[in-house]
Amino acid sequence: MLVHGAWHGAWCWDAVVERLDAHGLPVRAVDLPSVSHASATLADDADEVRAALDESAARTLLVGHSYGGAVVTDAGGHPHVEHVAYLTAFVLDEGESVATNGVPGGEDMRLPDGLDFDLSAGVVRVKPDRAAEFFFHDCAPAIAAEATARLRPQSLTAMSGTPRAIAWRERPTTYILCTEDRGVPVELQRNFAARTDAVMEIPRSHSPFLSAPAELAEIMVHLASP
Repeated sequence: MLVHGAWHGAWCWDAVVERLDAHGLPVRAVDLPSVSHASATLADDADEVRAALDESAARTLLVGHSYGGAVVTDAGGHPHVEHVAYLTAFVLDEGESVATNGVPGGEDMRLPDGLDFDLSAGVVRVKPDRAAEFFFHDCAPAIAAEATARLRPQSLTAMSGTPRAIAWRERPTTYILCTEDRGVPVELQRNFAARTDAVMEIPRSHSPFLSAPAELAEIMVHLASP
């Protein structure tokens, strides 16, 4: 089960889903409410994932990208989840949020330079002329342009939410660290990864589901293997 990050949607996993289908693995990508509704919370997103897990097989690899790491941390204790994977994601502990946490490395984050915060609407948007710089720099230009056009406002409330449960304390976990990421600093990723059981490094940007979907699918096949 694949969980997207802020501003994105289930669409971002399409190329990975196609390849997992070819491997014969049942797969589902979830759309999170926080990209459609300014009032949506982290709990709303996690509940959406839990509802999808209720319908899933008993052995599920749950993958969270970026902000989606907070979501799978909250939802990953579901009894159908066998393994949680964090893709250049936020591995939060109690009382931490994507917006506010004391994990070292976050002070080097430059992503806010590429964002517009609309406090009156309760959302944060990605500046279209900065999206490729932070998220898609190793993608083909046409793919980066299409992805940029599909980004949507993200609920600020969700970004400030703290997880109700900590899945990485309950389930086997793997961190997929993207060493060319310009959105989430590598040092911050390394410190989040220290909370997980295993780390895999790939020389990719923040969006390997677009720049290297075959490679990412192979990693998921490996993690999902008995």
